[in-house]
Amino acid sequence: MSIKTDRIWFIVTGAVIGAAAIALMTLGNPANMGLCAACFIRDVAGALGLHGAAAVQYLRPEIAGFVLGAFLLAVVRRDWKPVQVSRSPLIRFTIAFFIMVGCLVFLGCPLRMALRVGAGDMNAVVGLAGFFAGTALGAFALKKGFNLDSAAGDDAGKGSPAASLNALIMPVFAVLLLAFLVISPAFIKFSVEGPGSQHAPWIIALVAAVVIGALCHESNFCIAGGFRDLFLLKKGWSFAGYLAVIVAAFVGNLLIGKFKPGFAGQPIAHTEALWNFLGMVLVGFGSVLIGGCPLRQLIKAGQGNADASVCVLAFILAGAIAHNFGIAASGSGVPVNGKIAVVAGLAVVALFALLSRPKSAAA
Repeated sequence: MSIKTDRIWFIVTGAVIGAAAIALMTLGNPANMGLCAACFIRDVAGALGLHGAAAVQYLRPEIAGFVLGAFLLAVVRRDWKPVQVSRSPLIRFTIAFFIMVGCLVFLGCPLRMALRVGAGDMNAVVGLAGFFAGTALGAFALKKGFNLDSAAGDDAGKGSPAASLNALIMPVFAVLLLAFLVISPAFIKFSVEGPGSQHAPWIIALVAAVVIGALCHESNFCIAGGFRDLFLLKKGWSFAGYLAVIVAAFVGNLLIGKFKPGFAGQPIAHTEALWNFLGMVLVGFGSVLIGGCPLRQLIKAGQGNADASVCVLAFILAGAIAHNFGIAASGSGVPVNGKIAVVAGLAVVALFALLSRPKSAAA
């Protein structure tokens, strides 16, 4: 694919994501949350009984759709490639865990941040500034030699039977989630009020997510990656994909009369600027280090990347713990435990960035 074609696909993917999010919102998904990888993973964790926050429990078909869209197109195109090369799975898992913490303190992943900006939520603009700073820190760490992957030539896991089995676990898990959604067994929990009770018809949400997953596979769309490339490679067009999400959301909100500029009274948002900023610093910093934001990790898991599946499992665990231990924010603000967790996460991620470098670079 040529550079020009890459640019077109990147921008088209961003525009489709923004438009689909507005469409799903009008069909029932929460306000300013037509799509959110972090929030929806948290809802899935609740539906599976991993946390007891009754307002955020639903087996969001979008999560399964992102994975399966990337998986199906990769299989059809014959470029599904089992990859298992991380030499630091627990560091990767821990960073992903804290990324989710940052998302739930801010109240949204980088994708929802764009949708909130497009709806006029100025709290999300503060978060965007934090995300920009965090991705700059991550890019600086990469430039200094940070690397969690195996050295060149140390790819024994690629294409092996074990790697193939690992890479298939997440697509199978996605199918299982859909089966649970349709069958609704007694052990699955569904919210009767709150954001978890607000959802578009599941088949429409699934189709939209499958299309988005396929587009993300085709374009390698990644919000954190776009910011990273802006800093490291001076590729402004990567950032243009993110702008396309914002513009599509802005136009959509104008058309349906939901554009509401300001700080106060925004749906599922709080006005604590410092923690909106620091939460997204943590998300941006960590996402660059592990090679993608929550949405990108779901796509990579569908593409056959077992390391990304490790990150998705970390997101699920963090979504559960954040609500079980009073870490997640709400519209009324950020709890003390959430503030402590963000500061701890920044310290841990910074420590990993400092120590996970070649000895020659650290000297």
